[in-house]
Amino acid sequence: MKKILAVLLAATALSGCATRWVVDSDVRTFSSMAGVPAGATYRFERLPSQQVEEATQQQLEAMAGAALDGVGLRRDDAAPQLSALIGARVSAELSPWADPWLVGGPWFGPGPGWGCAGAWGCGRGWGGWGGPRGWYGGGWYGPAFGPPPTPWFAREVSIVLRELPSNRVVFETHARNDGPYSNSATILPVMFQASLQGFPNPPLGVRRVNIEIPRASRQD
Repeated sequence: MKKILAVLLAATALSGCATRWVVDSDVRTFSSMAGVPAGATYRFERLPSQQVEEATQQQLEAMAGAALDGVGLRRDDAAPQLSALIGARVSAELSPWADPWLVGGPWFGPGPGWGCAGAWGCGRGWGGWGGPRGWYGGGWYGPAFGPPPTPWFAREVSIVLRELPSNRVVFETHARNDGPYSNSATILPVMFQASLQGFPNPPLGVRRVNIEIPRASRQD
């Protein structure tokens, strides 16, 4: 009965996306900023690993830049007051609605599963989550036989702001989202926006931030 109820709830949630699409992000932020001066400026900084994927990093910086601009910051590489280190990760996971008897159960062994679509491939990551390192998440594997499980994608973004010229970290935020949609080019910008909600002094602890985006933007 619990299994049937879970499937029904999932179907109800997905059917609601026919008219509206809400990206829900779990956000956690740490800030020591008392406020933001009018016209505060920033520049992006990159880890050595981020400089390898130039085109991808530029796309991510455009996404994060729109969110930073939205909270009153202005990019100025020549005279920045802050530096911004951003990170993003997309990986494929086992759907919470998958039948455990078909995936990893006693009758089926591991085999190839769903991959990640778009520029943010499965197991590829950029930036650092709370430290100077890249993300390199692995994929998951579905059943070798039988119908494939529903694809499920986990996403994480982060922004770390440092005060210049001291390089002291004054703001750190992380956002996580998961769901069945593969359109990361639409979802990641919304997650960056969610990660900055309440800037520069958001509520303490983990919070859920829901942002509705146009239905036409969804591409499964």
